[in-house]
Amino acid sequence: MAMTGARYRADGVKDFVTKLYTSFGAQENWARTASDVIVMADLFNIQTHGVERIKDYHQAILDGKLIPSAQPEILHETSISALVDGHEGLGHALAVWCMELAIQKARTSGVGIVSLRNSNHYGFAGYYPLMAVKEHLLGFTVTNTEGLMVPTGSKEPLLGSNPIAFGMYAQPYPFLLDMSTTVIPGGKLSLYTRDNKKLLPNCGLDTEGKPTLDPAAVRAGINSKHFGGILPLGGLGEDYGGHKGYGLAMMVEILSSILAGTNTSNNIRRFDKHDKNGEFFVAMDYSLFGDPAEMENHLSCYMDTLRNSARFDPDVPIYTHGQKQFEAMEENQRQGIFIREATHAEHLAVAQAVGFDPTPYFQEVT
Repeated sequence: MAMTGARYRADGVKDFVTKLYTSFGAQENWARTASDVIVMADLFNIQTHGVERIKDYHQAILDGKLIPSAQPEILHETSISALVDGHEGLGHALAVWCMELAIQKARTSGVGIVSLRNSNHYGFAGYYPLMAVKEHLLGFTVTNTEGLMVPTGSKEPLLGSNPIAFGMYAQPYPFLLDMSTTVIPGGKLSLYTRDNKKLLPNCGLDTEGKPTLDPAAVRAGINSKHFGGILPLGGLGEDYGGHKGYGLAMMVEILSSILAGTNTSNNIRRFDKHDKNGEFFVAMDYSLFGDPAEMENHLSCYMDTLRNSARFDPDVPIYTHGQKQFEAMEENQRQGIFIREATHAEHLAVAQAVGFDPTPYFQEVT
């Protein structure tokens, strides 16, 4: 089924998101930062974490779960580390602030590690390692999320999609790994439901804890906080490595929620309905180990070898992680970002609810 919608200039959409957040009480610079992360997801063709989420963020603000005016507070700090309380502020802007702090510490001490508690959804994880990559540093981040993964052998949604993102500078594209530890991220359930698409086998369980291809049934299980959810990477059981996805999700949980002393995934949006999730950021100066230019050239050459290796299917290119996203960004900057018609209608409704005309911000690219 073809998706109906239009393409809009990214800068205009970014201005729209900024205007929304300032209307909600966010400082201009924080609103601009959050909008940059959100729109970058759409430029990268990661629609599950872009402007598709605006309605959700608006509802979180109305429910008091997301406090746009909140500012981060450093609770404990050393030359290489910091523990930060986000006070349930803008997740995207808090994450940028924390990665900037990690980068600053890496410049002076070789490594910077920042743990963030009481945050909110921070969008697509790959944005934050890229901040370090631009400074010729290694970048790494993980976050826990609402409980939506069923651990191997269970049928309860007790772990999050718990993404992992890591990056390093290379030419012509950096290496950027950005992956959930579930077979699909939670946002895809909404997109599949909206587009009337079925899940592939081995993706999720319904409210009875049984395998299903219906994305709405999986989401119903997650919302019930009882039975049902998305399977870990590797799928059901251990035959194809489901226990490995489960283990990776637990690693993320330890680095994010346990170290920060905040909600584990099974408690996010469960009792008081708030996120109060944890995030973890690392920036590292690899000049600690030698000539950084030599390392970057070494990686660039190796990735080029991978891309030019013998293809399993002559018609299917071999990509390195991040390449597709950067190619998509170049195209979407020219052609505009695609927004579904239904999603655009939601944007108009949210803008009207807070009292401004959204029309000038959406400039169609034809």
